[in-house]
Amino acid sequence: MNLLNISEIQITYHPKFKANELPQVSCSASAYEIILQQWDNDIHYRESFAVLLLSRANRCLGISFISKGGLAGTVADPKMIFQAALKANASSMILVHNHPSGNLKPSDSDISLTKKIKEVGKLLELQILDHLIISDESYYSFADEELL
Repeated sequence: MNLLNISEIQITYHPKFKANELPQVSCSASAYEIILQQWDNDIHYRESFAVLLLSRANRCLGISFISKGGLAGTVADPKMIFQAALKANASSMILVHNHPSGNLKPSDSDISLTKKIKEVGKLLELQILDHLIISDESYYSFADEELL
Protein backbone atom coordinates (compact mmCIF):
# COMPACT_ATOMS: atom_id res chain seq x y z
CA MET A 1 0.00 0.00 0.00
CA ASN A 2 1.40 3.35 -1.06
CA LEU A 3 0.55 6.03 1.52
CA LEU A 4 1.43 8.79 -0.95
CA ASN A 5 -1.62 8.04 -3.11
CA ILE A 6 -3.89 10.41 -1.23
CA SER A 7 -5.84 13.25 -2.78
CA GLU A 8 -5.21 16.77 -1.56
CA ILE A 9 -8.28 18.65 -0.40
CA GLN A 10 -8.26 22.39 -1.03
CA ILE A 11 -10.77 24.89 0.26
CA THR A 12 -10.86 28.18 -1.61
CA TYR A 13 -13.12 31.19 -1.78
CA HIS A 14 -12.29 34.04 -4.11
CA PRO A 15 -14.64 37.00 -3.66
CA LYS A 16 -14.92 39.17 -6.76
CA PHE A 17 -16.21 42.29 -4.99
CA LYS A 18 -15.54 44.33 -1.86
CA ALA A 19 -17.90 43.66 1.05
CA ASN A 20 -19.59 47.06 0.77
CA GLU A 21 -20.35 46.39 -2.92
CA LEU A 22 -22.34 43.23 -2.19
CA PRO A 23 -26.15 43.46 -2.13
CA GLN A 24 -27.61 43.53 1.35
CA VAL A 25 -30.62 41.45 2.35
CA SER A 26 -32.90 43.43 4.64
CA CYS A 27 -36.13 41.46 4.24
CA SER A 28 -37.70 38.61 2.29
CA ALA A 29 -38.53 40.97 -0.62
CA SER A 30 -34.88 41.97 -1.09
CA ALA A 31 -33.80 38.30 -0.96
CA TYR A 32 -36.45 37.49 -3.59
CA GLU A 33 -35.22 40.29 -5.87
CA ILE A 34 -31.62 39.07 -5.64
CA ILE A 35 -32.39 35.40 -6.31
CA LEU A 36 -34.88 36.08 -9.11
CA GLN A 37 -32.19 37.93 -11.08
CA GLN A 38 -29.97 34.85 -10.95
CA TRP A 39 -32.57 32.10 -11.47
CA ASP A 40 -32.55 30.22 -14.77
CA ASN A 41 -35.31 30.65 -17.32
CA ASP A 42 -36.61 27.21 -16.35
CA ILE A 43 -38.54 28.52 -13.33
CA HIS A 44 -41.79 27.19 -14.88
CA TYR A 45 -40.22 23.98 -16.18
CA ARG A 46 -38.44 22.25 -13.29
CA GLU A 47 -37.97 22.56 -9.57
CA SER A 48 -34.56 23.75 -8.40
CA PHE A 49 -32.99 24.47 -5.02
CA ALA A 50 -30.49 27.18 -4.12
CA VAL A 51 -29.08 29.00 -1.11
CA LEU A 52 -28.20 32.66 -0.61
CA LEU A 53 -25.04 32.77 1.48
CA LEU A 54 -24.82 35.80 3.75
CA SER A 55 -22.19 37.59 5.81
CA ARG A 56 -22.75 38.82 9.38
CA ALA A 57 -23.99 42.10 7.89
CA ASN A 58 -26.47 40.17 5.68
CA ARG A 59 -24.46 40.97 2.56
CA CYS A 60 -24.91 38.35 -0.14
CA LEU A 61 -21.58 36.52 -0.44
CA GLY A 62 -22.94 34.38 -3.23
CA ILE A 63 -25.62 32.03 -4.46
CA SER A 64 -25.11 28.31 -4.68
CA PHE A 65 -27.46 26.31 -6.90
CA ILE A 66 -27.68 22.97 -5.13
CA SER A 67 -29.88 20.92 -7.44
CA LYS A 68 -32.22 20.78 -10.42
CA GLY A 69 -35.04 18.27 -10.42
CA GLY A 70 -38.26 17.58 -12.24
CA LEU A 71 -41.78 18.96 -12.19
CA ALA A 72 -42.66 17.71 -8.72
CA GLY A 73 -39.43 17.94 -6.75
CA THR A 74 -35.68 18.19 -6.41
CA VAL A 75 -33.10 16.87 -3.97
CA ALA A 76 -31.84 19.34 -1.37
CA ASP A 77 -28.90 17.44 0.09
CA PRO A 78 -27.97 19.04 3.44
CA LYS A 79 -24.32 18.04 2.93
CA MET A 80 -24.18 20.04 -0.30
CA ILE A 81 -25.97 22.99 1.29
CA PHE A 82 -23.60 23.22 4.25
CA GLN A 83 -20.55 22.50 2.12
CA ALA A 84 -21.30 25.67 0.12
CA ALA A 85 -22.03 27.72 3.25
CA LEU A 86 -18.86 26.66 5.02
CA LYS A 87 -16.72 27.17 1.94
CA ALA A 88 -18.01 30.74 1.56
CA ASN A 89 -17.49 31.37 5.30
CA ALA A 90 -21.15 32.37 5.51
CA SER A 91 -22.69 33.42 8.82
CA SER A 92 -26.25 32.74 7.71
CA MET A 93 -28.23 31.65 4.70
CA ILE A 94 -31.59 31.74 3.02
CA LEU A 95 -32.96 28.57 1.45
CA VAL A 96 -34.76 29.02 -1.87
CA HIS A 97 -36.65 26.75 -4.22
CA ASN A 98 -39.29 27.21 -6.87
CA HIS A 99 -42.57 25.47 -7.55
CA PRO A 100 -43.07 25.18 -11.33
CA SER A 101 -46.84 24.92 -10.79
CA GLY A 102 -46.87 28.47 -9.41
CA ASN A 103 -48.52 27.22 -6.19
CA LEU A 104 -46.42 28.83 -3.48
CA LYS A 105 -47.88 26.91 -0.54
CA PRO A 106 -45.19 24.81 1.21
CA SER A 107 -45.62 21.05 1.16
CA ASP A 108 -45.12 18.88 4.23
CA SER A 109 -41.74 17.84 2.84
CA ASP A 110 -40.77 21.53 2.39
CA ILE A 111 -41.60 22.18 6.06
CA SER A 112 -39.78 19.03 7.22
CA LEU A 113 -36.66 19.84 5.19
CA THR A 114 -36.57 23.38 6.55
CA LYS A 115 -36.72 22.14 10.15
CA LYS A 116 -33.99 19.57 9.47
CA ILE A 117 -31.64 22.10 7.90
CA LYS A 118 -32.34 24.62 10.66
CA GLU A 119 -31.32 22.04 13.30
CA VAL A 120 -28.06 21.26 11.50
CA GLY A 121 -27.42 24.99 11.18
CA LYS A 122 -27.72 25.40 14.95
CA LEU A 123 -24.95 22.84 15.47
CA LEU A 124 -22.69 24.74 13.07
CA GLU A 125 -23.73 28.18 14.36
CA LEU A 126 -24.99 28.98 10.87
CA GLN A 127 -28.41 30.61 11.07
CA ILE A 128 -31.16 29.86 8.56
CA LEU A 129 -32.87 33.24 8.17
CA ASP A 130 -35.62 32.19 5.77
CA HIS A 131 -36.83 29.69 3.21
CA LEU A 132 -38.42 31.18 0.11
CA ILE A 133 -40.63 29.35 -2.34
CA ILE A 134 -40.58 31.39 -5.52
CA SER A 135 -42.21 31.87 -8.88
CA ASP A 136 -41.48 34.60 -11.41
CA GLU A 137 -44.41 36.61 -10.06
CA SER A 138 -44.26 36.21 -6.28
CA TYR A 139 -42.83 34.29 -3.34
CA TYR A 140 -43.70 32.65 -0.03
CA SER A 141 -41.50 33.37 2.99
CA PHE A 142 -41.31 30.89 5.88
CA ALA A 143 -40.00 33.68 8.14
CA ASP A 144 -42.77 36.12 7.23
CA GLU A 145 -45.35 33.40 7.90
CA GLU A 146 -43.61 32.49 11.19
CA LEU A 147 -42.87 28.91 10.08
CA LEU A 148 -39.16 29.21 10.78
